[in-house]
Amino acid sequence: MEIRRVGVIGAGQMGNGIAHVFAQSGYDVVLHDVSEAAMEKALEIITANMDRQVSRGRLSAEDRDTALARISLERDLAALGQTDLVIEAATEREELKHKIFAALVPHLAPHTILTSNTSSISITRLASGTDRPERFMGFHFMNPVPVMQLVELIRGIATDEPTYNTLVEVVKRIGKTASSAEDFPAFIVNRILVPMINEAVYTLYEGVGTVASIDHALKLGANHPMGPLELADFIGLDTCLAIMNVLHEGLADTKYRPCPLLVKYVEAGWLGRKTKRGFYDYRGEEPVPTR
Repeated sequence: MEIRRVGVIGAGQMGNGIAHVFAQSGYDVVLHDVSEAAMEKALEIITANMDRQVSRGRLSAEDRDTALARISLERDLAALGQTDLVIEAATEREELKHKIFAALVPHLAPHTILTSNTSSISITRLASGTDRPERFMGFHFMNPVPVMQLVELIRGIATDEPTYNTLVEVVKRIGKTASSAEDFPAFIVNRILVPMINEAVYTLYEGVGTVASIDHALKLGANHPMGPLELADFIGLDTCLAIMNVLHEGLADTKYRPCPLLVKYVEAGWLGRKTKRGFYDYRGEEPVPTR
């Protein structure tokens, strides 16, 4: 089927990036959030990011204006029911996602495809709570969405071939590259990446290195663009912990046990860049390691 109109649930960092990319690629986008302020802020961020593209010669002013005109803001979740594709990009909490889909399903058109941008939660389990598990998939974008090339496509046990093929074509149209993953905890990227971050936190916890020495070691020794602790702050320590918990519970392997220090930072509300403190303190002009 052809996708023309896309609904995005959640106006946070991932949601506004997804709305940006789809609007710029010619899709009409309905962006939903329970908070009017969050939607207005998302539109401001999208506008600022597109303005930056214009200033760098990557987007014309006319194309920017056309893309922004394709985005509509909607507080009423039911309004997304007549879209061709829904992308849920709410907080990484399974009970919240189930609640959102349960509220949305009664309003859906028969042909609408449902997807979740979850970074770790079972697609099969999310799909089972809807009326269309065969038209349900994981559609996992990387952060920041306008910059990162990869999209993970995750089929649940009931996902049919037409749904998968439709989303493969959507990924091509938005100028990104699809990587197909089976529906196991954390899929591909986070199955590899987040345990690496967790191991870096253990390295800090056990006193093997400081925040600065660990990040310098991986940037210079493994040629990573960001150190693992710097990356954890960028992702959000609460998100890292949530993914580790999904891995630990879903695979029942002690190698995925979240580091107690990661748990402690999250308990303190030091979640990284978004709260101005994590493994670095971002309240001054330059980030300062907190350990």
